[in-house]
Amino acid sequence: MTRIGIVGYGNLARGVECSIAQNADMDLAVVFTRRDPASLTIRTPGVPVASLDDVLSWKDKVDVLILCGGSATDLPTMTPALAKEFHVIDSFDTHANIPAHFAAVDAAAKASGHMAMISLGWDPGLFSVNRLYASAILPEGKDYTFWGKGVSQGHSDAVRRIPGVADARQYTIPVPEALERVRKGENPELTTREKHTRYCYVVAEEGADKAAIETAIKTMPNYFADYDTTVEFITAEEMKQNHSGLPHGGSVIRSGVTGWEKECHQTIEYKLTLDSNPQFTASVLVACARALNRMKDRGCTGCYTIFDIAPADLSPLGRDELLAHML
Repeated sequence: MTRIGIVGYGNLARGVECSIAQNADMDLAVVFTRRDPASLTIRTPGVPVASLDDVLSWKDKVDVLILCGGSATDLPTMTPALAKEFHVIDSFDTHANIPAHFAAVDAAAKASGHMAMISLGWDPGLFSVNRLYASAILPEGKDYTFWGKGVSQGHSDAVRRIPGVADARQYTIPVPEALERVRKGENPELTTREKHTRYCYVVAEEGADKAAIETAIKTMPNYFADYDTTVEFITAEEMKQNHSGLPHGGSVIRSGVTGWEKECHQTIEYKLTLDSNPQFTASVLVACARALNRMKDRGCTGCYTIFDIAPADLSPLGRDELLAHML
């Protein structure tokens, strides 16, 4: 059994809790929170809720910590700090900052002999693997990634951190014309702005400067500055009624050619359609926790990504079962 500790208890953490219950070789040991533990009720009977301030007292009772904080402000400091004391996993998804985050976590984990895995989920994560596979298989070609239509947890969280914002949902929407051109094999050169649009529904706090909030959203680097972004202010009731779900998905497409005369056009497309972004991301994190537990038992230390995980380490099946049923 892999003993899992969950840090945080938002949408992603609740998905992790559910996924652990669906995996017979996983055991939820504890949930850590920055809130009053007595105020938190979780779904798994008999599992304690503890203050994050007491996390060090659990060092010998947890095999892997799954960190469910946000990429904007939580994980950049939380992951390296906890990697000094535990084997950890996160879903850090600010693509531009992954190299710096990796370096910080790698240094912390190596210094203490621990192992960490970062930027897991579906993008970065499963989409990253498919980009790697496709570009290796079709060296003469181009990669395209389209997200949505769906709610981005990271981008929504970034908007909610803006002063004056009470709640927010951010939808990423592919530009249909761009997607059609790629699937036709035209291999167009597309700017970030030409591939996606972003739409933000925002509930502002009473008396908040809506113009300042809109400017802060549209100029936010790494999130909205490079996109055509629409901001619509709505009521809390409208948010609850119309935007309570967290769907998402997208496609990774590699469009390339093979043959001596480059006469054969080849397309690889990997697609996800998700009713719940956080529940699916959580399922990826739990599978990776299995892989981390196996890898650290083989002596691995430092920071790793989805690229470093052997597919067999993700599966609960043994070698003979994989060969008989999966290959």
